[in-house]
Amino acid sequence: MTSSRPVLAPVSPPEERMLLGLRGVLVGSLPVALLTADGPDRYTVEAVFTRRPEREEIAAILDYETRGHLALNGYSTIELAVSDRRLEIANTNLEELRDGLASVIAARLSEISAQVIADRLLANARTADAARVEHRRAAAVVALVESISFESN
Repeated sequence: MTSSRPVLAPVSPPEERMLLGLRGVLVGSLPVALLTADGPDRYTVEAVFTRRPEREEIAAILDYETRGHLALNGYSTIELAVSDRRLEIANTNLEELRDGLASVIAARLSEISAQVIADRLLANARTADAARVEHRRAAAVVALVESISFESN
């Protein structure tokens, strides 16, 4: 007789579920005079993350490698900041984001997120390996202790 129990797919740890990305622009944060004669040419655009960024992701977003990545792609004046679940993209405009900056930022966020996941998985594997080695060592000590006899021959 066959079992009617459903086969469940393994559940991934939270860090493997979703790479960090951006949902879209927070319209309410845009300058009021946007697209008028008095509107600014460059301003800060706030974009909402797909999830709360991890501490390591925030550090990487703000580091020199991300600045270099932006500069290498033609966006040397752009500055990024993280505020809770928002990425603040300073010294830009909507047209620049539409015409390529958004893709450059998205690619960098994916790269950062993937690296954080890889680093965590490696750290977890190292911890598990160390625990296995320690378990074998402790078992060897117990076996050696058990082999000792204080009886006279």
